[in-house]
Formats: sequence, structure tokens, C-alpha cells
Amino acid sequence: MKSESAGTTGRRSDRRLPDQGKHASPSWPRRACATPKSDGVSSMTSIAVQTRVGTARRARIARTGAWPLAPALILLGVFFVGPVLALLLRSVLEPQPGLGNYAEVFGSTTYLRVFGNTFLVATVVTIVTLLLAFPVAWFLAVAPRFWAALLFAVVILSMWTNLLTRTYAWMVLLQRTGVINKTLMGWGIISQPLPLINNLVGVTIGMTYIMLPFMVLPLQATMRSLDPNVLRAAALCGANRLQVFGRVFLPLVASGIGSGVLMVFVMSLGYFVTPSLLGGTSNMMLAELIAQLVQSLLNWGLAGAAAVVLLVVSLSIYAIQFRFFGFGLAHEAE
Repeated sequence: MKSESAGTTGRRSDRRLPDQGKHASPSWPRRACATPKSDGVSSMTSIAVQTRVGTARRARIARTGAWPLAPALILLGVFFVGPVLALLLRSVLEPQPGLGNYAEVFGSTTYLRVFGNTFLVATVVTIVTLLLAFPVAWFLAVAPRFWAALLFAVVILSMWTNLLTRTYAWMVLLQRTGVINKTLMGWGIISQPLPLINNLVGVTIGMTYIMLPFMVLPLQATMRSLDPNVLRAAALCGANRLQVFGRVFLPLVASGIGSGVLMVFVMSLGYFVTPSLLGGTSNMMLAELIAQLVQSLLNWGLAGAAAVVLLVVSLSIYAIQFRFFGFGLAHEAE
């Protein structure tokens, strides 16, 4: 009897389950299933709204055209394109029309020596700056937050200091009676003062100090974007440290190296203050030559020809960098 009643009760309960499903309120599985549906509808709605907003923005840009860029374009044309064109015209019109100024620039051994010295200084400064900036950028990328922020502040503060002040400070440090020579002689390391100024050594030291932040910043940005798991994976696959550095790490930071080398080399080509104060007459660079041609000799035609040659060389280097490395930091920012 008990078993029959139990069976009857079980059957009754089984029969009530469908009724409860029909007449009772929806249970939690139904609410859970309904939630994704509503989320899907809301997400589709948001996508549609974003699409309409993007379409409207593109249509507004198409209607306005390039008019919002007009102030920047006018400013660039007046203060950059205009003077460059005027200098170009002077290079072919003064003192008489023709290409005589360019023939003199490329035909004179003095001017060719200045060109060679300019590229030599720019190359040496770029190499030394890269060798010094690489470990600094790596430390900024992997160091704890406090130490990285402290070193980054030092690097940035060096950029904010006046350029002329920094150059005169190096003049005091590098001269024959300066702090460096006195310290080395006091320690007995040298017996005579080292020639650290009015030569290539002084120019390299001063310009490397000034150019160091421009190499550290793109390198540090590239290194911070790397995934450390990539280097660990290379090590787990059997690569030693040298192979990981040369075949994995360097190719990944090639864009940062290219951007930093480009900035430092092009800026070094046109530098004027530091080479003129720390270098001698035998280490004259092209910017110093142009300044002398304009201020002392009033030869605007020859100075314009030298300036146009320097501009063409700089633009050619930019084109080569874009060809092999793309737009560098622009891609990284994206």
C-alpha cells in the first residue's frame, strides 16, 4: 500500500510538473537564456548607432573638405615653404642666374671637406648615442615603476634645460683646466691634460648628451610594447641569449631604432650651436658654413645652394627610412 501510494504520489508529482511549467512564473534558466538575447539586441543597436555616427562624421568631413586644415596649411606655407622657395630662388639667381653656386659647392675641396666632416660628425654622434641609449631605454622598459619614473624624469629634464647653457657647461668641464682633466691628473691617471675640446671628441660628447633623449624615447616606447612571452618562447625553443637578442629582440625593436637613428642623424646634420662652441675650425659643419656665408660674406646665393643640398639630403634620408621602416612611432601609436 505504501509503495502504491508512493508511486501514485510520484506520478501525481510528475503530472504537476508540466502544469507548473505552464502556469508558474518563468524559472531562472529562462531568465538566463533571455539575458543574452537582450544583450545581443542592445549590442546590435549600439553597433548600428556607431555606424550611423561614423557615416555622418564622414559625410560632414566630405562636405567641409580640407577647410579645417586651412590655418595650419597657411602657417606652414608662410613660415616654411615660402622661405625655402625664396632660398631656392636665390641659389639660382644670385649673383647671376644659373647653377654656378651649385657647381662651386660641389667643385670646391673646401666645401666638400665641410660636407664630409658634417656627415662624419652626424654618423659618429648617431652611433654613440644609440649605444648609450639602448641600455637606458631597456632599463626604462623593465625597471620598477619608481626607478623608471625617476630616470625618465632625468631624461626629460635634460631636454628642458637651455641648449646654450648645456653647451657652456660642457666647455667648462672639457677644457684643459676643467673638472675632468683636473680630476684625472689628481688621481694620477694622466700627466698632461687631454685635448677634449675644439676637436671631434668635444663635439661628439656635447652633441651626444643633447641627442640622447631623442634616441631614448622611441626605443623605450618600442621596448615597452613588446610581449615578454615572445622572448621566453624563444628561450624555451633552445635559443641562447645572443640568439634571442639578435634574431628575436632586435627585429622587434627595429622600428624604434630606425626612428631614433633618423631623428638623431638628421638633427645632427643641421646642428650649429654645439659644433661651433665645442669644435674647432678643422671640424666646421655645414650649418656653420651657411651662417658664415650669410653673416660674414653676405653670399646669399652660395648659402642658399648649400642649404638646399642639406635639405635634399635630409628629405632623402626620410624617404629611405619610410621605405624600410614605415612611419615608425606612428604605427606604434596606432
